[in-house]
Amino acid sequence: MSLIFTYFYNSDINPSYAGSAGDVLEDNPVGRLKVFVYELPSKYNKKILQKDPRCLTHMFAAEIFMHRFLLSSPVRTLNPDEADWFYTPVYTTCDLTPNGLPLPFKSPRMMRSAIQLISSNWPYWNRTEGADHFFIVPHDFGACFHYQEEKAIERGILPLLRRSTLVQTFGQRNHVCLKQGSITIPPYAPPQKMQAHLIPPDIPRSIFVYFRGLFYDVGNDPEGGYYARGARASVWENFKDNPLFDISTEHPSTYYEDMQRAIFCLCPLGWAPWSPRLVEAVIFGCVPVIIADDIVLPFADAIPWEEIGVFVAEEDVPSLDTILTSIPAEVILRKQRLLANPSMKQAMLFPQPAQPGDTFHQVLNGLARKLPHDQAIYMNPGRVRLNWTAGPVEDLKPW
Repeated sequence: MSLIFTYFYNSDINPSYAGSAGDVLEDNPVGRLKVFVYELPSKYNKKILQKDPRCLTHMFAAEIFMHRFLLSSPVRTLNPDEADWFYTPVYTTCDLTPNGLPLPFKSPRMMRSAIQLISSNWPYWNRTEGADHFFIVPHDFGACFHYQEEKAIERGILPLLRRSTLVQTFGQRNHVCLKQGSITIPPYAPPQKMQAHLIPPDIPRSIFVYFRGLFYDVGNDPEGGYYARGARASVWENFKDNPLFDISTEHPSTYYEDMQRAIFCLCPLGWAPWSPRLVEAVIFGCVPVIIADDIVLPFADAIPWEEIGVFVAEEDVPSLDTILTSIPAEVILRKQRLLANPSMKQAMLFPQPAQPGDTFHQVLNGLARKLPHDQAIYMNPGRVRLNWTAGPVEDLKPW
């Protein structure tokens, strides 16, 4: 194992010969679609942000930065009659607790209110019942609007959004909170903050496996076993004393630097299957070890996740040391070369200002690939498919 530690240097990975991320990541969406941005009263977005600026830095901030990007994007059209897509800027994850966690309980009412507004003031929603509209829903379980999976499944996707395209961080196959045709995106991670913690490329990767975070959520899961479906607890119980595993609940000031010194970075599920660790691992060239059964990863049609990461089934966590130490050095090097590709990193970021190939552009590419719309999305006069009174009674209260 010492051979691995002395072998993998950041400087071994020269971007000039780094592996290809595929041509799709470099697609330019400009000229391939036009987006109309509804102008809503500020209570749906700007005023919410003014009330709590912390929303700009938490992992759900995609809804804010996507809105800002679209306002100045060359794909924006001011003429709704020529639009391919319609975007409704609603900040549904910006109602925060004192600890900075979003409360999604008002989100369904806020979203319903916004849809009622656009359907009353413009003709475009009613024309397709939202089938040519997209919404950013970056909460734990997307448009199911609850942070506990059991409750999210019980709620299901907000009925009024069931014909729309949802752009969301949550992705899990065969799950009621991921509808067919959704676009899965990375969570927001502050680009400038990560840039400020880059270390020299000749620093060796002397940590074999790295993880910082909760193993148990005693406050919400006092008996254990439900949080992360027991996978994080299994990591701790099996490897807390293993010298190859640098794992802890403490979050040091050198967290970003440590990831750049690690070969493998664990990316286990928590309450939801996704987390910012995936973004951080890609940015810092640390091979992501994805422990989240049936996860749907960001831009899976463009990013070769199987080639850059390692997938470990939740039930196989007790064998994690054997799995990782058995990966040949040349396989690890190839993954690192792919991770060194700048287009791979760019696709995971929300930079300000936007840059070609970034997450904003990948979302637009995803929308462009859905065009042209099938004529079947257009409603016959007088026909209604969506049930405006469906859902929990509390969702029907005015917002």
